[in-house]
Amino acid sequence: MGNLYRNRIRMLGQCITKNEALIAWVKEMTDLCQPTNVHWCDGSDEEYQYLCDLMVKSGTFTKLNESKRPNSYLARSHPSDVARVEDRTFICSKTKEEAGPNNNWADPDQMKAEMTELYRGCMKGRTLYVIPFCMGPLTSPIAKIGIEITDSPYVVANMRIMTRMGKNVIEALGEKGTFIECLHSVGAPLEPGQEDVPWPCEPDPAKKYIVHFPDDPAVWSYGSGYGGNALLGKKCIALRIASNVARKEGWLAEHMLILALTSPEGKTYYITAAFPSACGKTNLAMMLPTLPGWKVRCLGDDIAWIRRGEDGRLYAMNPENGFFGVAPGTSMQSNPNAMLSMEKNTIFTNVVLTPDNDVWWEDMGVPAPERGIDWHGNEWTPSSGTKGAHPNARFTAPAAQCPVIDENWENPAGVPISAILFGGRRPSTIPLVNQSFNWEHGVFMGSAAGSETTAAALGASGQLRRDPFAMLPFCGYNMGDYFGYWLTFAKENREALPKIFFVNWFRKTSDGRWLWPGYGENSRVLKWICERVEGSGKAQETAIGYLPTPDAIDLSGCEGVSAADMEELLTVDKEGWIKEIESIAENYATYGAHLPPALAAQLDELKARLNK
Repeated sequence: MGNLYRNRIRMLGQCITKNEALIAWVKEMTDLCQPTNVHWCDGSDEEYQYLCDLMVKSGTFTKLNESKRPNSYLARSHPSDVARVEDRTFICSKTKEEAGPNNNWADPDQMKAEMTELYRGCMKGRTLYVIPFCMGPLTSPIAKIGIEITDSPYVVANMRIMTRMGKNVIEALGEKGTFIECLHSVGAPLEPGQEDVPWPCEPDPAKKYIVHFPDDPAVWSYGSGYGGNALLGKKCIALRIASNVARKEGWLAEHMLILALTSPEGKTYYITAAFPSACGKTNLAMMLPTLPGWKVRCLGDDIAWIRRGEDGRLYAMNPENGFFGVAPGTSMQSNPNAMLSMEKNTIFTNVVLTPDNDVWWEDMGVPAPERGIDWHGNEWTPSSGTKGAHPNARFTAPAAQCPVIDENWENPAGVPISAILFGGRRPSTIPLVNQSFNWEHGVFMGSAAGSETTAAALGASGQLRRDPFAMLPFCGYNMGDYFGYWLTFAKENREALPKIFFVNWFRKTSDGRWLWPGYGENSRVLKWICERVEGSGKAQETAIGYLPTPDAIDLSGCEGVSAADMEELLTVDKEGWIKEIESIAENYATYGAHLPPALAAQLDELKARLNK
């Protein structure tokens, strides 16, 4: 790096690479963003502690009670910066058609010109951090190296937990290796003498940008410091960019958990499942089965990269290194393993600070503190009339701390998938579980998935929206083409493909009572799924797929689920499904000529079966 670069900028963590392309890009971004300091991140414990201490001093972090939460911290975001901003998330492919109706599109050249002006001087008074990270184990055949430039130490600390980060990534990159460029700024430059704020960001949501350039590939993010908008290895690289890369390279990048289910006989089944955010992925991934002798172990709770093995089977790998989970609703009752995973070395965002410097949130399963500090930083009591924690409050915890982490969770080859599950929050119509007739029908089920909206994205909650494959916010290209790509996997080794199922833990009666207890009782449904994989599970062929017979689900020891409840859970609601078809058809129409004819045919066939 030239003398001008060294002299003008104070170097903290020194340059740790000989990769000329990387050095040149960092210099270019430094010249553009004009930081006061540059820090090359090495991923060390010492560096992490330095950054945490820095954020405690600045007010971004509050150090939690060391005896209760060792090496853990609380952050509070700006009220405008609490969730993904989907309306400010763009896929800048060459054409709008390539991005599809599922994405916001902008011309890549125009967007780069516009954002370049935003970045000009955006890091004045701040430190530019260079974060080398890898999605997936470094030795995986589909691992991807990224470099995130950011002016947020909060981002650095979270990326250290969520990705493989630091010197070992630089070593793997080498002098000639390629990387995905990720540029991020909170968009809050500091003038000389200007006092900083604990959570710097662009407060106007309309001025936030999360922009993907799939043809480079690259990600540019501006104005937000919140997780999925700022931790660019997560949704941005691991899903939106990776879905494009995967299509070109012959694999899949999916919004899916990965779990291992072991029977009392000792046979293990690896299962992936796609549910929209805040719909129970983490709970299922770490479930404590209620069925005696069955065990669940976790490999990942959010993202799966799936490739075809030499044996024709599909193998899944978790590209992440940590959990970025929703705190509210997580308890020792709903997910004890998640609670145990965040006992130490965890970053909490937007939860309640208790008087003894611990954390609390709604539905934590313990009494609320008599008083505390809410996510706004204000004094709070249970009688305040407001929630103490934001509904999308988060915890960032190392995956290795999960008590039920699977021994193969970092296997670079991945694990063989026996079953793929789709699901969502549906209070009516959709049965507890049904199996597809074949791969094409399974793709249809995934394409037709819908769910009630949650707090993980800005906007109204409780409204039904179609969320195909739980990928609506994350597919980096035209979703009609994405459906078509999934269909191609049946062209060879069809018999080796996983079985596909649809599950719905969220059915209610007309008066609002839950029909299924969920949580650990979901193991009963998973047992039937494994039996179907083995060809032994009892099922009845219906218009919508194979449903369990009334006696197929093992309910031994399960209280609170009556025979009438099971009948309602496993009955085909013909009237409801006719309305469902209309809704699916309306959604399909948005994809125009990009909708695969095979899926239009599946819809017609479903209609015909229902009308028999």
